[in-house]
Amino acid sequence: MTTHAPHALHSSPGPQAAQSVTLPASLDEAVAALAAMPAAVPVAGGTDLMASVNAGLLRPAALVGLGRINEIRGWQYQDGHALLGAGLTHARMGRPDFAALIPALAAAARAAGPPQIRNAGTLGGNIATAAPTGDALPVLAALEAVLVIHGPGGSRREIPVSHLLAGREMLRPGELIGFVRVPLLHAPQVFLKATGRTGPGRAVASVGLVLDPARRGVRCAIGAVAPMPLRPLEAEQWVASLIDWDGERTLAPEALQAFGEYVAAACVPDQGEPVAPGVLHLRRTVAVLARRALGRALTS
Repeated sequence: MTTHAPHALHSSPGPQAAQSVTLPASLDEAVAALAAMPAAVPVAGGTDLMASVNAGLLRPAALVGLGRINEIRGWQYQDGHALLGAGLTHARMGRPDFAALIPALAAAARAAGPPQIRNAGTLGGNIATAAPTGDALPVLAALEAVLVIHGPGGSRREIPVSHLLAGREMLRPGELIGFVRVPLLHAPQVFLKATGRTGPGRAVASVGLVLDPARRGVRCAIGAVAPMPLRPLEAEQWVASLIDWDGERTLAPEALQAFGEYVAAACVPDQGEPVAPGVLHLRRTVAVLARRALGRALTS
C-alpha cells in the first residue's frame, strides 16, 4: 500500500515547507504516484539528489521513494541477457556472484566511491542522474545495454541506454527506469578509471571495454571526458580487424599503443592551436586507459 508522510528537507538554514513523500511498494504504484504528481521527483539512494537539495540547487515539491520496491532490487536471466533491477545498489553489484556475471559493471560499482555511497547509490540512479563521472555509464554504453521503461497505465518501452545519456530520448512524465537489459557475453570485459583531486574516487577519465567474439568486435566507451560516454567507433573497428579471433587473440605492443592514441584523439579533440597542456594530459590519460583495458581484455 502507498503511504504518505511529511518530510522536511533542509537545503539551507531556516525553516522549509514540509515535503510530501510517497513510498510505493511496486513499480506500477510508483508510476501512478509520479503521474498523479507531475512535480514529484523519484528518489532511490538519494546520493545525488540530496547533495543537490543540501546545496540549495533543487527543492522538490514532493518525493516518490523507490526503496521499498523489491522487484527492482535484484536480477534475473532472460534470453541470453541479464535483466538488472534499477534498484540494485553499487554494493550489491560489487559482490563476487554479480562480478562473475558482468565483471566490468562489478568493477565500476566497486569504484563508485566510499562505502556509504556504494551502499545507497543505485544503478537506475546512476543512469537517470547521468553525471559525466558516473562509473557505470561507460560500461553500460560499451555493453550496449537497453533500458526497460515503465510508464502510466502499464505501458512499457525499451530504449538503448546510449540514447538516454545522449539526450536523444528522454523519460516522459510518469516514467521510470525499471530494468536494464545487459547481454551476457561470456567474454573478457574491463573497467578502468583515472582519478584526480576533485573528490573521493571521482573519475577524470574512465573506460569500459568489452570483447564480443561472436561478432568479432571490440566495444569501447570513454567516460568523464564529455557530458556522455563516447564510443570511438572507428578505433573499435580498426583494432578488431587486427585481432586473430580464431587464435590466441593477442596484439603487438605497437598495436595496443596505436589503439590508445586512436581512442584518445577521437575522444579528446585539440580545441584549437596551440593544444592546451590540460588537453594533452587528458589525452595521454585516455590513451593509457584504453591501451591497458584492451591489453587486459585480450590476456584474460
